[in-house]
Amino acid sequence: MNLGVHQNVLIVIGGIFGILIVASATVFFLKRLRPGIEIGEIERRVKSWWVMVIVFTVAMVLNRMVSLIFFCLVSVLAFREYVSLVPTRREDRPVLLWAYLAILLQFFWIAYEWYGMFIIWIPVYMFLFVPLRLVLIGETKGFLRSVGTLQWGLMITVYTVSHLAYLLILPDPGNARGGGPALVLYLVFLTQFNDVAQFLWGKALGRHKVTPRVSPNKTVEGLLGGLATTVLLAWLLAPWLTPFDLRESLIAGVLIAMAGFVGDIVISALKRDLEIKDSGTMLPGHGGILDRLDSLTYTAPLFFHFVYYTHY
Repeated sequence: MNLGVHQNVLIVIGGIFGILIVASATVFFLKRLRPGIEIGEIERRVKSWWVMVIVFTVAMVLNRMVSLIFFCLVSVLAFREYVSLVPTRREDRPVLLWAYLAILLQFFWIAYEWYGMFIIWIPVYMFLFVPLRLVLIGETKGFLRSVGTLQWGLMITVYTVSHLAYLLILPDPGNARGGGPALVLYLVFLTQFNDVAQFLWGKALGRHKVTPRVSPNKTVEGLLGGLATTVLLAWLLAPWLTPFDLRESLIAGVLIAMAGFVGDIVISALKRDLEIKDSGTMLPGHGGILDRLDSLTYTAPLFFHFVYYTHY
């Protein structure tokens, strides 16, 4: 076990736990001072955040292999949740087994630090293999739907998330302020904080809908408020967790805020097409794995390539 985590990472994690303590205390006192207030969903959300933050922290501070296994498990659960929601044919089952094997191989390339294979394994090799395997089954009815379903599922639940794992193993000299784990913490915290900030600004000031048919609760005011808040926080945290200068930290903040918004509404469109509210029930108050990964499906690959291009 290796607890050689950079001090800055531990300080920021401590700050996150401090935020959770304040949130829990607020819920506790609201229940005591205003017994009739309905805050059950908020309470469930806070409890789920405690679980998620504790699990994430343990995975991050032990060693990088544990962290990689953690992200691999998240992808497996997300893909499993996805295929449980999206209709598939009986004939697709053998291909699903290959898809799960592809997940393991994707994270094997990362553990082996084989960047070339990591970057093309799913969008090239699995992109070509999935339709071939479906053709060999011999059933053409529903073929196009099956190909699209499986390929997009691997991209959105595995390929995008795996960029978080590769961030983790980037060489430490590229970021003297905590290496890969600090970059992962920076991205995940800002992405999740952006979701909360957009929600709060939207509730407080929201008037103009952005995508009323896809996500009616998303407003221009919430988007802009979340953008400003996330950019400010990106600038404040950059000297602690990243090698970014002022300009790069502001670009990272804009990228995370806007990409997070797009990821959120894309998964919302998926859920509306399937006529469901949440992707699952694994996380009380939040829904399923996809409900928490929605923003990260866009922020993770875009932030990774921004960091890789500017500092690696």
